[in-house]
Amino acid sequence: MHQGTKTREATSDEERLLAEQRRFSTAPFDARPVLTADENDLDLRLFTTTYLPSFVAAESLEENQRPVEADLAWLRLTTPSGTPTGLGLIAVGRDPAAHVPGAYLQFIRYQGLDLDAPVVDQHELRGNLVGTATRLSALLTSHLRHKLAEGDGLFREEQLPDYPLEALRETCMNAIMHRDYERSHAPVRIAWFDDRIEVTNPGGPFGQVRPDNFDRVNDYRNPGLARAMKALGYVNRFGRGIWRIRSAMARAGSPVPEFRVEQGSWSVVLRKWP
Repeated sequence: MHQGTKTREATSDEERLLAEQRRFSTAPFDARPVLTADENDLDLRLFTTTYLPSFVAAESLEENQRPVEADLAWLRLTTPSGTPTGLGLIAVGRDPAAHVPGAYLQFIRYQGLDLDAPVVDQHELRGNLVGTATRLSALLTSHLRHKLAEGDGLFREEQLPDYPLEALRETCMNAIMHRDYERSHAPVRIAWFDDRIEVTNPGGPFGQVRPDNFDRVNDYRNPGLARAMKALGYVNRFGRGIWRIRSAMARAGSPVPEFRVEQGSWSVVLRKWP
């Protein structure tokens, strides 16, 4: 009798996970199951109080008798059998980066004009989409500086920020939405210098988008995440991010934003209001 290595038979749970992996293998990353996670890795309270109401009218929620597991699967935050998807972890995960290593944001404020300048503030935002958006808004606002400018009407002055918050927020939210979570473990990076802000996200042009048409053609690496961010109000309309950034900078009298589209990354440079 041959005494070779015994082959362990796969358990029913392992077979189910492998079947799901095969089933979703051609889907976008945010729709695929993340096999290292389970439902305990999702913040169910956040889902029921914030995420679900963004998709379902209040009166419908009152009539909703479905278990939370069904709603999670309906919104593609889990697979039908309950395994969290990339979208589920990014949107409402307790610790997304534990399973999707690049799912966090790095903020660095420099006192100077280049990377050799002293660092005066830095943060890593490692929460889910909802928590990151809340913290990021407060962080960006705290670093804005204002100056007095003549307002409408006689003897009126108003305080204007050195960067329009709308352009900043749109730039950062679009970086989170379009980044490549599958092939890169690098975070979205916000580098704030004395004269400019550079926002860089891993992932170059996707699908139909190319360096020569990025401001006219749209495609979505993470379509589920894009839909979630629109429902939550983090982006206004699909395909208008670049237009909104340019418009906000123009209304503020700020320099024209720069877009650097490369094979493996995408950067936006916002220059300080003179």
